[in-house]
Amino acid sequence: MKQYLNVVTAYMIMFTLIILVGIFQSWSQALSILNYCLISAVMTIGANIQWGYAGLINFGIMGYTALGGLAVVLVSVAPVPEAWKAGGINMIGSLGVVVAMIVSIRYILKNIQKSKKRNYLIAGTIVIGLLLIRLLAGPGIESIEAVDPAKTGFLGGLGMPILFSWIVGAFFAGGLAYVIGKIALGLRADYLAIATLLIAEIVVSIIKHEDWLARGVKNVIGLKRPVPYEVDLQNSTWFINLVEKFHTKKLGLTTSLSERQDVLNQLVIDASSVYVKLCLAGLFLTVVIILLILTQKALYSPWGRKMRAIRDNEVAANAMGKNVVKEHLLIFILGSAIVGIAGAMMVTNDGLFTPGSYRPMRYTFVIWVMVIVGGTGNNFGAILGGFVVWFLWVEAAPIALFFINFFTAHLEETNAVKQHLIQSAAYFRFLLVGIGLLIIMRYRPKGLIPEKINIK
Repeated sequence: MKQYLNVVTAYMIMFTLIILVGIFQSWSQALSILNYCLISAVMTIGANIQWGYAGLINFGIMGYTALGGLAVVLVSVAPVPEAWKAGGINMIGSLGVVVAMIVSIRYILKNIQKSKKRNYLIAGTIVIGLLLIRLLAGPGIESIEAVDPAKTGFLGGLGMPILFSWIVGAFFAGGLAYVIGKIALGLRADYLAIATLLIAEIVVSIIKHEDWLARGVKNVIGLKRPVPYEVDLQNSTWFINLVEKFHTKKLGLTTSLSERQDVLNQLVIDASSVYVKLCLAGLFLTVVIILLILTQKALYSPWGRKMRAIRDNEVAANAMGKNVVKEHLLIFILGSAIVGIAGAMMVTNDGLFTPGSYRPMRYTFVIWVMVIVGGTGNNFGAILGGFVVWFLWVEAAPIALFFINFFTAHLEETNAVKQHLIQSAAYFRFLLVGIGLLIIMRYRPKGLIPEKINIK
């Protein structure tokens, strides 16, 4: 019972802090923090499944996040007919060659025993395939990227509702995890971490430089939303009437009709931002709750106990007849798929896809800090870690500015030291998160909410 009380208390404190941000800063800022906390929670659930359940160290979270974002573009953006006409056939042909290569290699592996002959056949298949891809894709890419590059310059997507991209993002990330798992899961833990990080860098690099796929570093903006746009709400009679009714007392204090209209317009603008973020928060919270229910059931199921047994002693689990490699591959795919969902959610929240923003610090190591702070092996802890670390990550600058202004109040505004500290306020997030991590590791090495909870 005490464990449940600690969990509830921790979450109540976290939500109180977010409410205080709404009171003292703005409700729009508070909801922005909440939405990113929920997205971070999905990422930490995925990372916790891999590390907390199975002991797999995956530093490739950035790559799976980027694939989730790419799924949003490929699913929700309308197709570009001119680009498809210019080089679509070439890209379809290239895709066919890739499929043929995979099928051929699988056939060789299954039907020919290990030998130099098999190695030569695989190498020859790869070389021939790459040459064909180059011959087909090269001219096609040039033609596609030449189609109005300032606005398009890529094939576009399927023009489907953006929520479908969350599922597709899971499949993209899970598919990549399957390939990586087949290659790298036999490596030692530290080697696996390095391998996954390098593969993630490769994925991000491809997305950044292949403009025909998703405009590369030119970004994709104006993505569809599953919720109304602020501008549409601001021009909707029902929404304006709702805001007017809600702020009747405040509007009654105005002295003239023009002043009342100005105040109402500003209230409508503020309310539209809050309304949109509330709708997104509802969607994100639904995903978190569903994943939490499923992962909790899995954790305390026979499968979950088996995974923890494998994590704690692979040799003993293997001696008892458990297929360690197969189970590791499964959980590697599941965790990565969940991260892919989070990547799609993040791009949906932002309304734009920026491949250049995917960096290991933000999309890998900060996620790992969240899991460590919250508590590995505990889903509630992983989610709490996502909330705590992201809150500190966002609010570090305002907190730093407050203390800088307090301790330098006696200095002139033009003082060089004061100006330097103010300009460096944004970097205090690294200091604050680092100090927080050190404190947790020193005094609560198992995290804010340790693994053993609800053990019957």
